[in-house]
Amino acid sequence: MAETLRDFWARIRDRTAAHVQNVDWPDVDVASYIAGLRAGQPPARARPQIRFSHVITAPVIYSLIIPFVILDLFVSLYQAICFRAYGIPRVARGDYIVMDRHRLAHLNLPQKINCAYCAYANGLIAYVGEIAARTEAYWCPVKHAARMAGVHDHYQFFMEYGDTRGFVEKREASRDRLSGTGGSARAGAGGGSKADPRPAKGSAAAQADDDVDLG
Repeated sequence: MAETLRDFWARIRDRTAAHVQNVDWPDVDVASYIAGLRAGQPPARARPQIRFSHVITAPVIYSLIIPFVILDLFVSLYQAICFRAYGIPRVARGDYIVMDRHRLAHLNLPQKINCAYCAYANGLIAYVGEIAARTEAYWCPVKHAARMAGVHDHYQFFMEYGDTRGFVEKREASRDRLSGTGGSARAGAGGGSKADPRPAKGSAAAQADDDVDLG
């Protein structure tokens, strides 16, 4: 039994070592890492780099978790109620908030906490941004007169600024696209939704996003 367990652990170490060889980790001595795995030694974790500026600003950074959680709750509740009423596919939260970097063995505890916090905060902002974008596409799909940086995927389908002809019809077309009844919707959204109204990545519509006339 003991020999079987040792053989099993040896196979796990060899597979992990083979995987590590294919990973580009500029801050890790891969040869030493592999040798340690084969010797049965756990990977060395990075020593925490404590700086005074990091210590005094940590309360400011982590205090933002309070508004982040409140925002998460309220926006999730908003789309659960309103998107159902409007017929808009709900945004799949798990597609934006991904928590996995804290599993990396070469990170120490403070670094794992930081990675988890950043994953939640940045994923939440992207999640909220997509909900806001679908809301804008439903209620006011009109481009701004000025050029904007970082426009969302739905913006390219908005009607031009000052385009007064057929406003109601074009707004309804935007709503049809969101609900999946239009011709430009893409199927397969998560969260029990009917379709994902964002343009497929790599499509002509998505590639033209940078060249679209925003004014």
